[in-house]
Amino acid sequence: MTAQVIQNISPDFLAAFRQAAGAGGVVSFARFMELALYHPECGYYARPRRRIGRAPDTDFFTAASLGPVFGELVVAACVDLLGAEAAAGFSFVEIGAESPGAAPEAAGGGASPAPSVLADVPHRFAAVTAIALGGALELPPRCVVFSNELFDAQPCHRLVWANGGWRECGVALHASALEEILLPELTPEVRAVRARLPAAAPDGYRLNLPLAAERLAAAIAAQPWTGLFVAFDYGKSWRELTEATPAGTVRAYRRHRQSDDLLAQPGEQDLTCHVCWDWLSEALTAHGFAPPVLESQEAFFVNHAAPALSRLTVAEAGRFSARKLGMLQLLHPGNMGQKFQVLWARRE
Repeated sequence: MTAQVIQNISPDFLAAFRQAAGAGGVVSFARFMELALYHPECGYYARPRRRIGRAPDTDFFTAASLGPVFGELVVAACVDLLGAEAAAGFSFVEIGAESPGAAPEAAGGGASPAPSVLADVPHRFAAVTAIALGGALELPPRCVVFSNELFDAQPCHRLVWANGGWRECGVALHASALEEILLPELTPEVRAVRARLPAAAPDGYRLNLPLAAERLAAAIAAQPWTGLFVAFDYGKSWRELTEATPAGTVRAYRRHRQSDDLLAQPGEQDLTCHVCWDWLSEALTAHGFAPPVLESQEAFFVNHAAPALSRLTVAEAGRFSARKLGMLQLLHPGNMGQKFQVLWARRE
C-alpha cells in the first residue's frame, strides 16, 4: 500500500476528507476519488485553473485541444450515422465540456459556460448545448449525446485479490499521511455486484470497478430522448480488466506526466480509470438502444467521416499545416487513433 506525506495535501482537502471519513478516519477509494475530483471547494474539477492544453502548466490534452478539426470530424460522423436530412432535427448535447482556461461550476451545478467542441465548427444541428462535468442532465427529446473523455473521469472502486478473496481498498488518514488500506468488508456498492467478480485471481491482482461510469451511462439512457449516443473514451472489455490488467487501470496525471501515486496532492492532479465497455453497452441496451457498436477512434472516423477526411486531405495537400497534423494525431495508431475508442448507439 502507498502513503503520502500530509504536507503535500491542502488544508481544504484535509478538512473535506475528515468530514467524509468521520471518526473512523477511513473512506473507500471510490469516495476518496470522488472527493479529489468533484468536491465543490477543493476537487480537481472545481478548482479555477487551467487543466487542458499543451502548455507546461496544464495537466493533459484531449482531442479537442487539436483545434476545430476534431469537431469537424465529429459532425461529419454524426451526420453520417443520423442521415444528412435527419440531422437538422436533432440537438447536439455535449456532456463534460470544459474550457481549457477555466473550471466548470461546482459539481452538481448547472450548465457550464464552457464551449462545446462544435463552438467554431459549421454544423446542421438544431442547437448545440454544453453541460459541465457533474452538471444537471437535461436532454431534449431528439438529440445527439456526445462526450469526450467523460466516463473515465468518474470515480471507481479499487479491489485487490488477497488471502483467497477480493478485498476492497480504502484510504485512511493517519497523523502524518494518507495511506491506502484494505477495508474490513466490501462497500454496499461492491457487494451489489459481487456476482460479477471473478471467482479467483492471482495474488495481488488489482481490479478497478468503474461503477460510477456505468451509473452515468444508465442515467443518460434512462431519459426519454431519441437519437444518437456517441462516447469517445479509453476503456477495456470486462475480460481484459479481469485477466489482462494485473496492476489495475487507475492513473494520475499532472503536468503531462502519468503517475501511480494516486494519493499525492489530492485535488491538484487528475485521476482516471478505464471504463468497462461491456457495462456501458449493457446500460444502453437495457434502455432500448439498438446494439451498441465499439470502434477504435481511427476506425470510427474512417468508417463514418471519410468524405470529410478526403476533403481535408485535398485542402491541405502539399503543406504540413496544423489541421493536417491534428488529423494525423486523431487517426494515427501510435497517437490517438488506437488509444481511444468510440462507443455509439441509436435509439429510435
